[in-house]
Amino acid sequence: MANTSEERLDGNVLRDALAACRRHFAYVVLFSLALNVLYLAPSLFMLQVYDRVLTSGDVLTLVYLLLVLVISLGTLAFLDATRMRLLAAMAKRFDRLVAPHVLNAALRREGSAAAGQVQLVRELDTLRAAVSGPPALAAIDAPWTPVYIGVCFIIHPWLGVLTLGGGVLLLLIAYINQRASARALKANLQASSAMYALQQADAAQMETARAMGMRKALVSRQLRAREQMSQSMRDQARSGAAYASSTKFFRLLLQSSALGLGVLLALEQQISAGAIIAASILATRAFSPIELIVGAWPQFEQGRQAYAVLKAVLQTEHGARIHTSLPAPKGALSVEGVSVRAPGSDRALLFNAAFRAAPGEIIGVVGPSGAGKSTLLRAIAGAIAPDQGVVRLDGAKLSDWDPDQLGRYVGYLPQDIGLLPGAVADNIARFSRNGDDRSDADIVAAAQAVGAHEMILSLSKGYDTVVGAGGRGLSVGQAQRVALARAFYRNPMLLALDEPNAHLDVDGERALVSALDAARQRGATALVVAHSATLVAVVDKLLVVRDGRIEAFGPRDQIAARLSGAQPRPAVVASSGETVGRS
Repeated sequence: MANTSEERLDGNVLRDALAACRRHFAYVVLFSLALNVLYLAPSLFMLQVYDRVLTSGDVLTLVYLLLVLVISLGTLAFLDATRMRLLAAMAKRFDRLVAPHVLNAALRREGSAAAGQVQLVRELDTLRAAVSGPPALAAIDAPWTPVYIGVCFIIHPWLGVLTLGGGVLLLLIAYINQRASARALKANLQASSAMYALQQADAAQMETARAMGMRKALVSRQLRAREQMSQSMRDQARSGAAYASSTKFFRLLLQSSALGLGVLLALEQQISAGAIIAASILATRAFSPIELIVGAWPQFEQGRQAYAVLKAVLQTEHGARIHTSLPAPKGALSVEGVSVRAPGSDRALLFNAAFRAAPGEIIGVVGPSGAGKSTLLRAIAGAIAPDQGVVRLDGAKLSDWDPDQLGRYVGYLPQDIGLLPGAVADNIARFSRNGDDRSDADIVAAAQAVGAHEMILSLSKGYDTVVGAGGRGLSVGQAQRVALARAFYRNPMLLALDEPNAHLDVDGERALVSALDAARQRGATALVVAHSATLVAVVDKLLVVRDGRIEAFGPRDQIAARLSGAQPRPAVVASSGETVGRS
């Protein structure tokens, strides 16, 4: 369903999604038409009771009028409930059409922009609430205010003038409210986003915080952020409350004024007694949408801002290129002048990295902590886009590949493991299980390849055991093996493994070496951040990274000899990315 939605929407995704919901909206407007006509029933009832029943004393007429009123109000209640259900259905359709695009845009964010992934989804929820909640109802009912004012003019011109002047006054208050509360509303949104982002970040590291006695400090920090949010909410509420109270005051005053004016006109025999009550009820209905607009204005403003944010993001997303499907790669890797800067900074994490790897080669990446090894693997795996230079797989730049298609041929093990909430089998299958025997066989094969099969079977529900974010529920070693099985799922042709043996025992390390040997035999290219002699022994070449630069690259024995201070000196990387000898 989501794919169909993505194919159907072109250009401005939000505009097209709203257009696709126009049938629901048309029905809502139609029901609102009937609703607002039925809202006249109490006024007409009072008019008839005072003008006919009281003067004639006919009880049967009163019964008939009551029966008509009950039917009218029952129909009104039914139409109102139906209108709310239609708005809910419209919101669901809107979400189904837009959510795939928003989620794709959120998950494609990199670097500092990635922190706004959750906020982007919240913006969608805010917009959905705006198009299906009080702001939408206020906008739909607002055009009926002139109708009610017109009926007041029909009853008597002075009643019409009073309601018209009152409506203009309430609209003026609403406009001043919008101008005055805009800054407070923006500050509240920013403070809320910052507080929730801080809570999310702290919650992700709660085990570390608990172990190191940081709980009170984190609580204090979150309370300070919450205090800022509470202050901004108070400022917004104070501003909004003043105008909401003013609106309510003038609305009640105008209703009473309409009643008083009606009495005065009735005393002068210009209107009937029933028209007094009818005019008061009509004035109430005329002012009600305006008061609703004032009350819903913060939500409307939030929806407007969410629309602007999502429109900008989705236009960028729509402008992304459509990738031509490329044949399955054979594993030839070329890194050409790749540089990566720290997010939000000009500091280089990796500078002008260049080397080549042939299919079937295993490259050991070594160097001190903070040298840029993990950054190099992230760029090669396509987890981040380099700021300069290109990474090529079989001659094609990674940016030439469709990310989802490329991902099928890449096995990536990040330093932080990165398991997602779900079943062990789903994590291994990268959440692409089809429920068929082939998927299950591939899952088991990947687990067996890295020696994780027996360990997984020992879990409470085997492959169907559900784990939390980051592998919560598993030991670190168990999570490492599951992540390795995910990296080897369906025999990828490019492996980027960041310290794959960090939490493995001897048997696990032996299974990893066997899996790397098997990958070499089938022609896959592997880059492995290696610190142990066991892993170094299985690689074909060593790549030394220091201070964000590739210091040396060549056959394992030559590089190992150089690192130990022996001769001969190894081949190193030339600026073109090819290896040349040094004597």
